[in-house]
Amino acid sequence: MTSITRRLALSAVAAASLAALPALAAEPVNLGVSIPAATHSFMGGINYWANQAKKDLEKEHKNLKITIKTAANAPEQANQLQDLSTVSKINALVIFPFESAALTKPVAQVKAKGTYVTVVDRGLTDTSAQDAYVAGDNTAFGKIPAEYIAKKLNGKGNVVALRGIATTLDNERMDAFNSVLKNYPDIKLLDAKYANWNRDDAFKVTQDYLTRFKKIDAIWAADDDMAVGVLKAIEQAKRDDILVVFGGAGAKGMVKTIMDGKDPRIQADVSYSPKFIYDAIKLTAEARLKGEKLPATTIIPSVLITKDNAKSFYHPDSPF
Repeated sequence: MTSITRRLALSAVAAASLAALPALAAEPVNLGVSIPAATHSFMGGINYWANQAKKDLEKEHKNLKITIKTAANAPEQANQLQDLSTVSKINALVIFPFESAALTKPVAQVKAKGTYVTVVDRGLTDTSAQDAYVAGDNTAFGKIPAEYIAKKLNGKGNVVALRGIATTLDNERMDAFNSVLKNYPDIKLLDAKYANWNRDDAFKVTQDYLTRFKKIDAIWAADDDMAVGVLKAIEQAKRDDILVVFGGAGAKGMVKTIMDGKDPRIQADVSYSPKFIYDAIKLTAEARLKGEKLPATTIIPSVLITKDNAKSFYHPDSPF
């Protein structure tokens, strides 16, 4: 037997021996999930779907442990990240930041310890602090309402807007909204204030608008919870000049209103389901169990909801 033949034979024996060995177990994934507390119905949906993901995925994958932390504000969330990293010793993180700027450094510190980081929805101000980003289409979220309002007003009228919290996604939405209105010089955006995706805050901001502006044709509240506060303020002020109230995210109450045709001011919405937190957790967990990475960015489409398609967006058993 030549030396070459002998080496080939030995290689074949070695390969066969390796093949006979049991497969190495997948590296256990200790996944931390950091999300805002359920301070309004959209966040109620986020909390619901996050816990549903934990229930489903831990049952399906024995090498997966998921720890969920909820925070009432940005400082609390930053502290919880430290606990997840040092106490829970996570090796993967899915975070829905309370605020973009305030959470960027704390997330970067977690990533620096070797933790795989998926950021959801509210992006960080420095993307090098993350491995992956999962969100709805925030450009469409701002563009679709602006196009709808412009059409309903026939390109002329006064508009006010209610923004969310100072985050990258809120900037994307507002920039997209403004980019559409630039094409309609006869539509005036009178003001755009933060109302924190909160009904009570939206009520107060709308009260201010109604006091300061005697003629408002349309109100864009960039969240269906805020739209509820808007409607309450309009009712209390007994104003009948507002023709359009456009919310966002497809809350079941708003979708039902569109389906039933009960309020002529509310005939459309834009989709943005809180279920994307479930998708982000599932994608991250299963990728890490395989030792793989996610695409840098995953965007879930946002579409116009009208009476024609509202039924497919109506989920009566969901908390949102």
